[in-house]
Amino acid sequence: MANTLYDTDFNLWIDKTSQALHQRDVETLDWDNLIEEVETLGRSEKNALENNLEKVLMHLLKWKYQSDKRSNSLHYTIVEHRNRLHKAFESSPSLKNYDLEVFNKCYRNAVKLASAETGLSKIVFPVECPFTTEQAWDDDYLPENCESE
Repeated sequence: MANTLYDTDFNLWIDKTSQALHQRDVETLDWDNLIEEVETLGRSEKNALENNLEKVLMHLLKWKYQSDKRSNSLHYTIVEHRNRLHKAFESSPSLKNYDLEVFNKCYRNAVKLASAETGLSKIVFPVECPFTTEQAWDDDYLPENCESE
């Protein structure tokens, strides 16, 4: 199979593809690679959303279950990843629906991450997420200590 522009100079392929799209020149488009790139872009957006949601949930767990280790840095990380979620929702509002679909999966991953980072056993954390999606997204929400609930 001969190397295509896509294989040999990806940046030039992007430029040529963009130009062909602007000119509505459907005959010169590299349809197979264009379709693959569009699908990859969608997966990339979803992967980034999952990663940021996992980070928010993991750090909320740390905030809740290690109250003696709360810090400005921990709070900053929660704020940073919430900001990333908000930006994703602003540019692609339909990602909120995807966020709802993967919330429980992200929580399970967040438990693994929180356990690995804190040294706490996974059984310390609830099986069901103690936070709602709204709380995860809410810039002002921070959980109480687990002892006080």
